[in-house]
Amino acid sequence: MSSSECAIRQFDIVGDSVLRPDAPSKLTGQARYVNDLSFPGMLHAAVTRSTMAKAKIKRIDTSRAKAMPGVHAVLTWEDVPSDNCIPLVSCDLPLLAKDQVDYYGEGIALVAAETVEQAQAAARAVVVEYEELSPVLTIEEGFAQEWFLTQFHLDEDGVDEEFANPDNLITEDTYITGYQEHAYLETNGALVMPDNYGGYIAFSSMQCPFYVQKGVAHILSVDYQKVRAVQTVTGGGFGGKEDAPSTPACMAAVLCYHTQRPVKLILSREEDFDSMSKRHPSKVVFKSAVDRKTGLIKAVDVLHLINCGAYLTLSSIVMWRGFLHAVGPYKVPCARVHSYGVGTNTVPNGAFRGFGQPQVCFVDETHWNQVAEKLRIDPLEFRRRNMLHVGDTTVNGQYLEESVGLEQILDKVEAEIEYDKWKDRPQDTGRYRQGVGISLAYYGVSLGANGGALNNGSCNVVIAADGSVVIGVGTVEMGQGMITVLSQIAAETLKCPLDRINFISAETGMVPEGGPTVASRTTMITGRAVVEACANLRRRLDEFQGERCLEWNELVRACWVAGVQLSEAGWVVAPKCHFDAKTGKGSSYPVYTWCANAAKVTVDTYTGEVHLDKFVSGNEVGKVINPSLCEGQAQGGALQGIGYTLYEDMQIRNGRILNNNLSTYIIPTAMDVPDIVPVFAEEPYSWGPYGAKGFGETPMVPAAPAISQAVYKAIGVRFTELPLTPEKVWKALHTGENHG
Repeated sequence: MSSSECAIRQFDIVGDSVLRPDAPSKLTGQARYVNDLSFPGMLHAAVTRSTMAKAKIKRIDTSRAKAMPGVHAVLTWEDVPSDNCIPLVSCDLPLLAKDQVDYYGEGIALVAAETVEQAQAAARAVVVEYEELSPVLTIEEGFAQEWFLTQFHLDEDGVDEEFANPDNLITEDTYITGYQEHAYLETNGALVMPDNYGGYIAFSSMQCPFYVQKGVAHILSVDYQKVRAVQTVTGGGFGGKEDAPSTPACMAAVLCYHTQRPVKLILSREEDFDSMSKRHPSKVVFKSAVDRKTGLIKAVDVLHLINCGAYLTLSSIVMWRGFLHAVGPYKVPCARVHSYGVGTNTVPNGAFRGFGQPQVCFVDETHWNQVAEKLRIDPLEFRRRNMLHVGDTTVNGQYLEESVGLEQILDKVEAEIEYDKWKDRPQDTGRYRQGVGISLAYYGVSLGANGGALNNGSCNVVIAADGSVVIGVGTVEMGQGMITVLSQIAAETLKCPLDRINFISAETGMVPEGGPTVASRTTMITGRAVVEACANLRRRLDEFQGERCLEWNELVRACWVAGVQLSEAGWVVAPKCHFDAKTGKGSSYPVYTWCANAAKVTVDTYTGEVHLDKFVSGNEVGKVINPSLCEGQAQGGALQGIGYTLYEDMQIRNGRILNNNLSTYIIPTAMDVPDIVPVFAEEPYSWGPYGAKGFGETPMVPAAPAISQAVYKAIGVRFTELPLTPEKVWKALHTGENHG
């Protein structure tokens, strides 16, 4: 038996539901979040924030605040060492307002004091004199004024001809979606302290340490190597810890710079609501032409608007993804899609799980359900006639070469929800009425053609003399199970015991930069880098071992004695993608994950309440690395989608969020969780590690249209606006007002 055959016979780890190595510390309370950290001489920070949606700043008086007990610093924009700008996609987001505030909650002054209470009292004592201006508060107002922060366009020949063709059914509707708050258990926060070499260490709850390093270095006007960003244990992200953490980290850094003492800033829940990013509200006008005889889609015309808020942040990337996925996973011969990121004087919106796709998926899936009904075709049959397969081309011109599992996962979800029993069932009468709905989606994995250098994946692997393995990657564990999955990939490739794998914390001075932990890219791209590094190490081990069959520890020890190199760097660049902004076309993503959701609901017609009896989350993921973690992602994503659809109704008046805490902003509780059934299909992706693709965001995307269709089948009211709160459902039933 060869050495490699011996190793393979002993280990088969990918595909197993192994335990999470980070679970014990979190369960026992030993895990240290950023607010658990404390250093000698540490000060606490607070922020004076705007109480206006839009106003000129006539005067800032900090004199009273500076004289208060325990206060060490009160700073304004004049005290920022750099240009007062936080670098993200562009540099339009000021750290502190200078001449004007542009949204309620915008930072104006920073305070550092001995205690949290002293800092907050001093922040309240800062006097800001305003001249109120007329704000732009809605998408409609921003669009009318042509306040566009970003835009993308696809204009193909033939669209108008298809709409003029009398053989085609023409359908048009307008769809509206609202905000969604991330509602992570841990709010944003940071602690910045001087190091021993004239630099700074930034501890933060974050998804992207290198973003924070870049932001702090820029705001302090120092080189990157003067800033170490350290990810602390992170209590939830969902996109809300991607771009947003740079702001509190930079605020704490400026105070640290002036005081030369450690400074901690932890946002209250209300502050986090008021000033951190949200899911973009949207308004979409969707028009289609469909052949009446064949039921085939012939053309679409889409006006896609998202509310960016007062600054760009990540809106251009969010909107780009929505733009590319605007018509759903279907064959569309010609299309016109115009996407605009509209500015308003409201809190800037940014990354959120699904990244611009839940909005457009609600639109296109609801629209296709309506079209199918007009054609008297079953909604699933309509989808099967039009869905994408291997060898097809997406609406933006990408040829699909492999790993397209949409039909396979639809088959599984259809069977699980027992769709055949429901599709021709007469509508219920009486108080309680039931219905079933199914929706589809696809998700471009990774950052794609707009990712640039951020598409890279990297890792460092070192095998110690005792056989333990230390791995460092630039992506982070934030609850999604990255460490577990990458450990399985490493152990499978090295053919070593899983308990020998250890990951070091994500710290910019210790791990290689390998792109952000976003866009469902970590398993696929960082995992591929881990495979590259570990495969090289395994080859060296096998060459040294020859025909012997040594146990892992024995083999490693022998290699160390013999001087075999047992360290390796893994570096990969995602498969090349391209996108032409002039035409709106290109091969935008290396691969797609495919999803089908099904919902069974009971609607209480007396109260308008929608009760979910069963929810099926179906995902085609290439390869299931860890079944338990995949099930958790499917269930968690589905539950966030359920909240987005039925519960989360952010109320804003004059630019101010009225329900800015978790007692008034309603999210699903344990009592609201239905029977969520995860279902998986595997169509391996040749470039992915062991065939895997990322899918953490996908389960969130098609939840809303599945639930909305189920409600329609139950009560005969089709909704084109989210969320479907009891008030809206009751009103539609009892007043005849159809929200859509």
